[in-house]
Amino acid sequence: MTTQQMTMTTQQIADRLVELCRKGDFETAQKELYAEDVVSIEPEATPQFEKETKGLQAILEKGEKFQSMVEEMHGGSVTDPVVADNSFAMVLMMDVTMKEMGRMKMSELCVYKVKDGKVISEEFFM
Repeated sequence: MTTQQMTMTTQQIADRLVELCRKGDFETAQKELYAEDVVSIEPEATPQFEKETKGLQAILEKGEKFQSMVEEMHGGSVTDPVVADNSFAMVLMMDVTMKEMGRMKMSELCVYKVKDGKVISEEFFM
């Protein structure tokens, strides 16, 4: 099998990410699909999260921190991905009660860039 055959296409990565996100399995998605030097970009810096997080390990830790802030997940959804050559986007919606912040409905446009069969960046827009 050649390297080309083993490397996932942007469409395959997008479909797998959506599949895992719909199950709420964000950590598996990141471990399976993200490059080691991936970058995550939030809409803005907050007291809880920096604007930019670099590296898979730091992104996994950011996910753990977010989960620790969740009191209860009431529901959510993920749209089908819109795919271009080396990028794709989807909308993630969550209905969640955050500790000390109350219940909120969040909707984000999530844009991903792919290189060599791995996600190299994710950026969120609200």
